[in-house]
Amino acid sequence: MSNYSKILMAVDLSEDSDTVAERALAIARNNDAELHIIHVIEPLSFAYGGDIPMDFSGIQDEIYQQAEQQLEKFATKHGVAKERRHVVLGRPEVEIHTLAEEMDAGLIVVGSHGRYGLALLMGSTANGVLHGATCDVLAVRVG
Repeated sequence: MSNYSKILMAVDLSEDSDTVAERALAIARNNDAELHIIHVIEPLSFAYGGDIPMDFSGIQDEIYQQAEQQLEKFATKHGVAKERRHVVLGRPEVEIHTLAEEMDAGLIVVGSHGRYGLALLMGSTANGVLHGATCDVLAVRVG
């Protein structure tokens, strides 16, 4: 197994995120690695495809602020420093790949619900992260 010096943990801030954090923290401790956390918020325009002629900027700002607060609580609980916390707006797999490459991460840790069949074909974040990552990816079974 590789010695990882930088690890990126991707979380959705659900209850399952604690399971992902436990695994990422253990690997970080065993490798004396720097652990970063990313939480990605999908723009509301992605969800609605831009078909609704509304200005979502106020709502999007509120969602972003709430995510920052939730990530702060989560990261504090798990002992991750402020400068290693990242809340990003965009497509999860794209933003996770981008940050992992920018920080030269050796490992991405992400939760996976183990979907199959039609749910897998529709896509999952873990599957999207796995396909296209330039470093190792650990999908932690959750849910």
